[in-house]
Amino acid sequence: MTVRALIVADGAVPDRGFLDRAWPGWASGVGLVIAADGGARVAEQLGLKLDLVVGDGDSLRPEGIAELRARGVPVVIARPDKDESDTELAVLAALERGAGAITVVGAFGGRLDHTLANVWLLALPALAERPVELLDGATRVTLISAMSGRPMRRVLGPGEVGDLVSLLPLGGDVQGVVTEGLVYPLRAEPLRIGPSRGLSNVRSAPAGEVAVTVGSGRLLVIEAPARLGA
Repeated sequence: MTVRALIVADGAVPDRGFLDRAWPGWASGVGLVIAADGGARVAEQLGLKLDLVVGDGDSLRPEGIAELRARGVPVVIARPDKDESDTELAVLAALERGAGAITVVGAFGGRLDHTLANVWLLALPALAERPVELLDGATRVTLISAMSGRPMRRVLGPGEVGDLVSLLPLGGDVQGVVTEGLVYPLRAEPLRIGPSRGLSNVRSAPAGEVAVTVGSGRLLVIEAPARLGA
């Protein structure tokens, strides 16, 4: 059975009710909850029970680490001069524990370099073929990667007619983009790095009927629920 992991990073996260309205079922079926350092506080605000905390501990500080351990939460402290971000360490820990699907909350907000680095984590080779999403109250980000020489088709997650869907190339031009269930169709067309042609498309079909195929390259799919005024 595939383990679905929820990773809580230390970025901006709305309250639980807002997340539930924006992305119904976002925490359903989760079998593993891992916090990236200060994400442990965010997890508490969301009412989540932690299975593990990883990171260099700079946000939690010794007293926060001691409190977590006193509650029986395993905490793994990394060296501060590590190569990986705390969120990357949490992703790797989830994979080590058998995660086949990953949702990350708290990946956005705060420093821009941290936000971009979290988005770039979607391209980790270890995540290939696994469904991974980054969520906040108004945004869901996923990556379609077709780097193996064969096209990749992805059916988008739950959403409603009118939701915004932006398609942005990551790391280079994307070829052979085909869309289904969007107002402005692409029919085996390129999306090039630089121009914003793929920005703000719109769902024209309900969940299960919206899909994007990539012939080659990496394509970010950024969704926003229109019902929340995003």
